[in-house]
Amino acid sequence: MRIFENTNYNLVGSRKRGYILSGILILLSIGAILTRGLEVGIDFRGGMEFVVESDEVLEVTQVRAALTSVLETSPEVKTYSDVGAGGQDALLIRTASEGETTEVQLLIIQGISDVFPDSNPRVIKTDIVGPRFAEDLKRGSFYAVLGSLLVIFLYVMLRFEWRFGLGAVAALFHDVLITLGVFSLLQGIMPFSMQIDQAIIAAFLTIVGYSLNDTVVIFDRIREYTNLFKTEPYKTVVNRSVNTTLSRTFVTSGTTLLVVATLFMFGGEFLRGFSFALIIGIIIGTYSSVFVATPVVVELYHRSGLAKKAGRR
Repeated sequence: MRIFENTNYNLVGSRKRGYILSGILILLSIGAILTRGLEVGIDFRGGMEFVVESDEVLEVTQVRAALTSVLETSPEVKTYSDVGAGGQDALLIRTASEGETTEVQLLIIQGISDVFPDSNPRVIKTDIVGPRFAEDLKRGSFYAVLGSLLVIFLYVMLRFEWRFGLGAVAALFHDVLITLGVFSLLQGIMPFSMQIDQAIIAAFLTIVGYSLNDTVVIFDRIREYTNLFKTEPYKTVVNRSVNTTLSRTFVTSGTTLLVVATLFMFGGEFLRGFSFALIIGIIIGTYSSVFVATPVVVELYHRSGLAKKAGRR
């Protein structure tokens, strides 16, 4: 299936527009992260997390006030949908309270029962992460993302050239940063959890791999056409390379988006943040493989003097 048959878009000539758009998105992302921050999951900050189910709808503000009194600390309380056998609403309660898990559970049940006597609250899920373990997870996740970028740079540099490696890493950094910015901007607005936890880190690594796959396909075509059309200007060769891979890029991205969108809609609350990150990452990754990675390669080709050595313009 080819949806972009015999196209001849001047994508390299439009790269400055891509720079402007990417620059705006990056600045918005950095601004959002610095001002709004990121909602960090219990995996990375430590504490206790409980999902509480009940026989009636519980008001979040009333539950928060009641639990603040019994726990002697202000917990985070949110509606948590699509859980339990009956699919009824539940509450997600996060607290940094120290003590025995069973003791904290009893205090939560007591606090909710005092305000809603007929609700029959019950804890159906519990997560506990110690502060030291949370710090280790945070450090390990950072090194995982950083290490993947370094390995990818070395891989692309060895398979192609150093400028291709820089182009690939620039695109991947662009993708992860903008996805983080979207999470920062939309946290508290979207009707599902947008916490940065281990699942989201896994989503980021998946985004890195997916975006790299798109980018390598284009790079491979550029290398092939560079050797095939030796007398043509480099920008013309790159344009032809990108145009001949557009169909493959968009068909692959479109079909993958359909699968991830299905996961987002029907995967339940636990997978919603993960699948949302993938949706954003696939869209941004498809864009960056054409308008970030490839233009960086073109710029470096001319700035490094390779164009003059090869007799190209």
